[in-house]
Amino acid sequence: MTLEATAQAREADLAAIEAVVQTFFAAFTSGPECAARLEALRDVLLPEAVVVRTCGGEPLVYDVDGFISPRRELLTSGGLVDFREWPLSGRTEVFGDIAQWFGSYAKAGVQDGVPFTARGAKTLQLVRTSLGWRISAAAWDDERDGLTVEEG
Repeated sequence: MTLEATAQAREADLAAIEAVVQTFFAAFTSGPECAARLEALRDVLLPEAVVVRTCGGEPLVYDVDGFISPRRELLTSGGLVDFREWPLSGRTEVFGDIAQWFGSYAKAGVQDGVPFTARGAKTLQLVRTSLGWRISAAAWDDERDGLTVEEG
């Protein structure tokens, strides 16, 4: 492969991974089309993917259905409104058929009538499949006393 072809392939990989990352974050938005955005997670997660929430306690480990179902309930039940999550900054590393996105994110919404905002960090592990890049594992931790997201 020529140097130019290698650079083009890398740019294509980075663009495809960015699209996966955007689909992942977009899923966590209340309002119209919420169910469709959550269902789109199945297109970017391997069926066997593992998702882990830490947030200062014992890690909670989810399979794909165990991750999506409670979020669907939370985002469509009406108790949480005007909610969304979005990446603040992140970096992607690729080697062959594996990749990692690591970055900070923010979230905001109104839960039971009370507005809130929060930030944290997420890591997404990805693998190249015959269908394109897919998330094989994801994990996150949120800010709390003694732990803050560094700016920049």
